[in-house]
Amino acid sequence: MNVTTSEIMRKGMECLTQQMGIVEAEQFISVIIREKFDYTKWQRDYFDKKSPEEISKEASEYEKSHPFTGNAIRL
Repeated sequence: MNVTTSEIMRKGMECLTQQMGIVEAEQFISVIIREKFDYTKWQRDYFDKKSPEEISKEASEYEKSHPFTGNAIRL
C-alpha cells in the first residue's frame, strides 16, 4: 500500500490535533523544526534508560488502559 506524503501529513496532523489540540500540536511541530529533532536518537536514549522489565510493565499498563476492541480507527 503506497501512501502519499500529503496523506501521511494529513493523518499525522489529525492525530496530533485530536490528542493535543491545535495549539499544542503547532507548538510540537515548532519544537521539532527548531530543535532539529532526531526521533531515532530520542527513542534510543529513552529506551536505553529503561530495563526490559520497565518497558514490559509500561506496555502492560498501556494495554490494560487501551484494550484492543477489534475496531481500528481508519483515518
